[in-house]
Amino acid sequence: MAGQIKLLYPNDPIMSISYESIYKHIYRSRQSTLGKKLIKLLPYHHHKRRDKRKFGKKRTRIKDQVSIDLRPIEIEKRLEAGHLEGDLMIGVGHKSAIGTIVDRKTRYVIIVPISNRKSKTVTHEFAKLLNKHPQYLRKTMTYDNGMEMANHKWLSEKTGMDIYFAHPYSSWERGTNENTNGLIRRFLPKGTDFNTITTEELKRIENNLNNRPRKVLGFKTPNEMRNQEINKISNTQA
Repeated sequence: MAGQIKLLYPNDPIMSISYESIYKHIYRSRQSTLGKKLIKLLPYHHHKRRDKRKFGKKRTRIKDQVSIDLRPIEIEKRLEAGHLEGDLMIGVGHKSAIGTIVDRKTRYVIIVPISNRKSKTVTHEFAKLLNKHPQYLRKTMTYDNGMEMANHKWLSEKTGMDIYFAHPYSSWERGTNENTNGLIRRFLPKGTDFNTITTEELKRIENNLNNRPRKVLGFKTPNEMRNQEINKISNTQA
């Protein structure tokens, strides 16, 4: 909401609100019937607003980050495939994880098995799977501030992608990825030890999601949307 208002009213200072103000308004009446309903609509359903100031005060920042503020506006509009969002989903006890990558336009998802959360491991596994796809389907990626992406310059060099970083505590800037993680959680709920999930199982989940009709896609599947983009490029190059 906060981001959309900025886009709709870019030159009107009155028409602006921070995401923090929206959260404060919701939690101000969290015991009311409406407040409880609104909290259920939030991504994590916390019953009270956590103080973000205690998080990340001494956090090491990733070097040479390129802010999402510098990302071309065309990416925001979802006009073409190849602009991705990435993240890690963390398993029980923070002892396991899987990577998730999703295309902003087609919603095509790639689930990445990883053995550990070290940056070198994560970026190598990301590159290995991304490089199986054509360059025009891996143009950019927007990521959060997780230190697993500290090796982002190597990943950019190996895949040809420009990598942008969202603002801290701004998951809405990668909303497509957050929503996709929610869909994956239907198969792998919180409390799952990802070390016990095989690559074949992850592939089955990936195929399920990519062949599932989506309302946001006009009830086409991500695979159908992806193939549509591939055909469009093929016809242009013919």
